[in-house]
Formats: sequence, C-alpha cells, structure tokens
Amino acid sequence: MLIGIVHFFRLSKSERGNIFYWLPLLILVFTVAHENVGAFTLDSEFNRSVNAFFGNTENPKYNLWLKNITFYYLGIILYLALIRLWIIPSRKKILTAFIVSFTLIAPIIWLLEFEPFYLNQSVAYAIGANLILIGCGLYFIGLITDDKYLNSEPIRLLSFWKVTFILFNYSLTYINSVSLAYVYSINEDMADSLIIVDMLLSVINLAILVLILASPNFPRTFQREPYYGI
Repeated sequence: MLIGIVHFFRLSKSERGNIFYWLPLLILVFTVAHENVGAFTLDSEFNRSVNAFFGNTENPKYNLWLKNITFYYLGIILYLALIRLWIIPSRKKILTAFIVSFTLIAPIIWLLEFEPFYLNQSVAYAIGANLILIGCGLYFIGLITDDKYLNSEPIRLLSFWKVTFILFNYSLTYINSVSLAYVYSINEDMADSLIIVDMLLSVINLAILVLILASPNFPRTFQREPYYGI
C-alpha cells in the first residue's frame, strides 16, 4: 500500500485528480484497511457487542458482519466502478445501473434476513459477484470489437490484466462464499487449496493496483487506456 501511495503522489496534479488513478488508490487503501480492521476487531469488546446485537452470543469472536459490509458490499461497488472506467462508453450506463441496483438491493436483502448478518451473506454476495462477472464480460466484448481497443496492445493495458484477475478472483470467491462449507465436508485439502489460491489472486490484484498508479512512469512498458479521461 505504501508503494502505491508513493507512486500516486509522484503523479502530476491533473493525474492525481483523475478517477483513473485515485479510484485504484482508494481500492488499495480500502482493501488493506478493512483487512487490518478485521484482525483488530476479532477479539474486541466492540465485536462482541455487534455480534450480540445481531443475535450471535454463541460465537462472539465472529466478525463476518464486518466482511459483509466491506468486502461483500463496498468492495463490490468499488470494483464495479473500476470496471466502468474501462468499458466502452456505450456500455457505461449498464455498469451505472449495476452499481445503483446493488447499492439498493443488498441492504434490502439484509433487512429481509434471509441469512443471519453475523454469517456470510451469500445471497447478496452472489448477486454482486454475478454483476462483476457480467461487467468483466462487457469489458472483454469491447476489447475484441471496439476500434480503439483493437488498435491497442492488450498485454500492455493494465485494464486487461486487472479485469482478467478480477474475473478469476470473483469466480473463485463466489465458489468459496456459496459452497466452501460443502467442499470442506467432502474434501478438506481441496477447500484449503481454494483458499490459498484465493489469497494469491487477492495479492496479485493489489499488485496490479500499484502498477496502475506507477504506470505513467513507465510509458514504454504500459499503454494508456484507450478511453482514458472519458
């Protein structure tokens, strides 16, 4: 995270004010922050109080309620916004609709209490993950049909690598969220392997965010996004 912040402040003033750079920084800081807050609150009195509020008195150390708000809700909104930056302009309205819809639908699902809030909110997360996967699909359709993308070099576009790993990451976390308990019941080694792969993909995703912030310093390596600033 510190490397990303350093590279962000090495950008020009106009670049720092551009969403193409400050949004990746926001996601980077948000991700690192919520992981650390999660670890800090694990055995805290505040966490026990929140669990009691949601009706969980048997396992007061659970802090999945925090993950439901951060990773499963705010994280999905941020990544939908990131994908929206890179898709072709004619499809940006679709991602805007996804963001607004998920922002409103997820809290309604929480209030309906399909699942206890102190456990994984797999219904809301499944909806969000599917919206992200659709967004990734829209990006790749633009990549192979839009003239500006066809005239670019995809392997030099960090959006290509980022969306690719978002696709892998959310496909796997979707499986983990919905069926990890079942996988553990039939094959613990496979479940552990899925978690390790998920962690590795998460690290790669953070590394790509840092590269996005550093990319203006390496114009020969990375190509500016075809719809930069649009």
